[in-house]
Amino acid sequence: MNVRGTLRARPSLRTQRRLTRLMQILLAGIVVYGAAFGQPKAITNGGLGLFVTFVPALVERNYNITLDPWLGVWITTAVFLHTLGSAWFYAQIPWWDHLTHALSASLVAGAGYTTLRAIDLHSEEIRIPPRFAFVFIFVVVLAFGVVWELFEFGLDIVADETGVSMPLAQHGLDDTVFDLMYNSVGALLVAIFGQAHLTGVAERVREALYGALDERS
Repeated sequence: MNVRGTLRARPSLRTQRRLTRLMQILLAGIVVYGAAFGQPKAITNGGLGLFVTFVPALVERNYNITLDPWLGVWITTAVFLHTLGSAWFYAQIPWWDHLTHALSASLVAGAGYTTLRAIDLHSEEIRIPPRFAFVFIFVVVLAFGVVWELFEFGLDIVADETGVSMPLAQHGLDDTVFDLMYNSVGALLVAIFGQAHLTGVAERVREALYGALDERS
């Protein structure tokens, strides 16, 4: 595939921002729907999802780290699809949970790789081989997946004891195994493609964070 042609085919910055704004508006609509019809799960998931979509803007404002707009679309899409799943699609579409787990795991893997790469770039004495980065991404995602499943298990216990509906729930051992499997799919995608597409993000993170520390010292 021609790289120049690929660059021309990419949507403009304005299109990327419009996609993000559209999903934010829909998330806000889910919160309003939950408030109007007494759906606490819609309010919780919609509200948390909406907050997460503003994280790239907060990072840029507070730490002066300019992120690629595609990262904003990536983050917004992950929380948007999860919120839709919690509101309707998890119960209606069997594979929706697999999709959201793979996408969410890719975000965790991307954050893990960006942090690792920023440390690698910070010092010439530190060298992180690509194979180690590949394994590191998998370990981070699998560990996060286990913690997440334990968190859902804890919410189930609280729900049983209190009778309060929780925004997250487990659906048996098979569901947990599938969740961890699709978490691995998301990690695999980032491990393969992340080292080519996230290096620039890591460089900006390193310059912003370590540059600020150097100025203070």
